[in-house]
Amino acid sequence: MSTLDQNCAYCVHGEPLAKFGIYICDLTQTRLYLFKEQSHPGRVIVANKDHVRDITDLSDEERNAFFADVAHVSRAIQKAFNPDRINYGAYNDKGIHLHFHLVPKYDGEFEFGGVFEMNPGRVTLSDAEYAEMIAKIKAAL
Repeated sequence: MSTLDQNCAYCVHGEPLAKFGIYICDLTQTRLYLFKEQSHPGRVIVANKDHVRDITDLSDEERNAFFADVAHVSRAIQKAFNPDRINYGAYNDKGIHLHFHLVPKYDGEFEFGGVFEMNPGRVTLSDAEYAEMIAKIKAAL
């Protein structure tokens, strides 16, 4: 059964989503979004297709499919951007829709060895640069 919340950016897309992300594609259990703030090149969000509040709201099969999608995207980010590490963030304080931030980290750059900032607001790209980045991720999927 598909559930959506009309107050959730991951459910309604449009303007609420456009404030922070760009839709890339659907995967088995999730939807993939490019995070607009690109201080960490290749940063994406993997969000559950249905509006669920927590990982414990998924069946074992759904949870396994969710993490299989996260691993699949992580491999694509490794292939497309060759980061030194990838941080995984699952913060559910305000955005109550199960999602993970995959944040590529590069040795020698800011925040390496520490926790990433949620939205450092340092790097945004042109539409063409976002499109190029999305194409690179899709090619690696």
